[in-house]
Amino acid sequence: MRVMVIVKASPESEAGQMPSMELIAAMGKYNEELVKAGIMQGGDGLKPSSAGVRVRFSGKERTVIDGPFAETKELIAGYWLWQVQSMDEAIEWVKRCPNPMVSDSDIEIRPFFEPADFGEAFTPELQEQEKQLRQQIDAQTR
Repeated sequence: MRVMVIVKASPESEAGQMPSMELIAAMGKYNEELVKAGIMQGGDGLKPSSAGVRVRFSGKERTVIDGPFAETKELIAGYWLWQVQSMDEAIEWVKRCPNPMVSDSDIEIRPFFEPADFGEAFTPELQEQEKQLRQQIDAQTR
C-alpha cells in the first residue's frame, strides 16, 4: 500500500523559520530508518506558501493566486511517499517521527488510489497506458 505522509504547516514554518540543527539531525536519522526498512520512496520539505501560487479553475477560466495563503492548519510543509503493508504500519512509523515543528503539529496519512479502486472504468488499455507513463517517469528520474 502506497501512502503520502503529509506534514502540516505551522505558524513557524509559514514564517520561514528553519529547523534547528538538532531537528535536522533527528529527521535525518529517522529518514535513514525509513530507507533501511524499505519504506521511504521519496519526500521533501516545502517552502512557505508565500513562495507558492494556486491556480483556481472555474470552467475554462484559470486564475493565478499568489501566496501566502491564510489557513496555516490547511497548508503542507512537507511530505513523504511510503510503501507500507497497512495503514497500521504507517501509523506506527509516524508515531516514531520527531515532532517536525517547534510547536504542536499534525501529520496526515493518505493512501493512494490503487487500480482496483477504479473498477471497470480503469480498462486494461488504460492500465497499460498508466504503466507506460510510470515507466517513463521512472526512467527520467534516474
